[in-house]
Amino acid sequence: MTAPDPRLEPSQPPRSAWALRGIFFVALVFAVREARPLLAPVLIAVMLTFALAPAVRWLHGRGVPPSIGALLLVLALLLSTVSVASSLARPAASWWQAAPTTVAQLLEQLEKLRAAIPGLSPPQPATRLGRVAATPASDPLKERLATEGVALTGLVLTRGLSFLLAAAATVILTYFLLASEQWLLSRSIEALPRRRTRALLLGGVRAAQRDISHYLAAVGIINAVVGVILALVLWLLGLPNPTLWGCIAALLCFIPYLGPMALMVLLLLAGIATFETGPEIFGPTLSFMAIHAVESNIVSPIIVGRRLSLSTVSVFLSVLFWGWLWGIVGALIAVPLLIGLRSVCQRQRGLALLRRFLEGDRHAPSPSLGSLLRGPPSKSRSRKHYT
Repeated sequence: MTAPDPRLEPSQPPRSAWALRGIFFVALVFAVREARPLLAPVLIAVMLTFALAPAVRWLHGRGVPPSIGALLLVLALLLSTVSVASSLARPAASWWQAAPTTVAQLLEQLEKLRAAIPGLSPPQPATRLGRVAATPASDPLKERLATEGVALTGLVLTRGLSFLLAAAATVILTYFLLASEQWLLSRSIEALPRRRTRALLLGGVRAAQRDISHYLAAVGIINAVVGVILALVLWLLGLPNPTLWGCIAALLCFIPYLGPMALMVLLLLAGIATFETGPEIFGPTLSFMAIHAVESNIVSPIIVGRRLSLSTVSVFLSVLFWGWLWGIVGALIAVPLLIGLRSVCQRQRGLALLRRFLEGDRHAPSPSLGSLLRGPPSKSRSRKHYT
């Protein structure tokens, strides 16, 4: 019996190669996490460049040079951000001044809830022969909350300067990338030898720019409307600083799933610290839940559309991964990065499986498992994204 010819067997990488790839991937993830102060402004600037590049090209088609068009867009972005921040400065300052009183009221309300729940009530003072001890027992929960509050204040004050420096670097880099976007793209395409590869690169970049800009514009408008409606509702309910809450809602709604959940918890805490009765306490949270239900199930599918839809699992995993990696900044850019990755997968046959998981076509019925076992999928369906 002759041994099989090793040249006829399919070549597969050895196990050591897969182990090295896994180690390299884990090391790369932790390296990216540690390099957040350097990479975060660069990645945010690239994302803003992808979102604003179609507008720069539109202005260039009407006679405005790219450098001037990029400057106008960056200035408009800065002015809008500064105007919103200045309008929120007074309510934010009043909230900061009233923070000790608010925390005290919140702790008082939580004490009432803890006393009603078995196992969470504060420790009772030690007694001896029916007499109460002179020194009351310490409450670990109160001590932990006080310690965390002091630590949070110090963290906000110490990281303010680093945030301003990172924001300034992001703005400057965004302008340079927007002004030289055409030059950078042409030099990148020129370095590729094959004509088909050049076409794939140009098509992928243009598709990613179009999809990211449409997504950010649509979601930005939707979140702004949600923030305005929520501010009006909270003003009617009597919650202090409704404008500040509306802006927080507009910002957190950029984070799918986790942002609205965090806002519900914050509104519940604000209701506990502000109101006394049960319906008033849960009023802000229930109001936002109703607004978010209408937005996520009716408004967003109509405005965002099927072309920009992504699978729920991929979006949730992307938000979790980038949120763990870079915090709230990573959670904010998780979905635009996923849209860019989908544009790459649509033009690479080797990434067809990843593309199917990212797209997650919810409108088309999934084939049964029996039909998939009987035969391969049709070629027309598998090739429609590569034409």
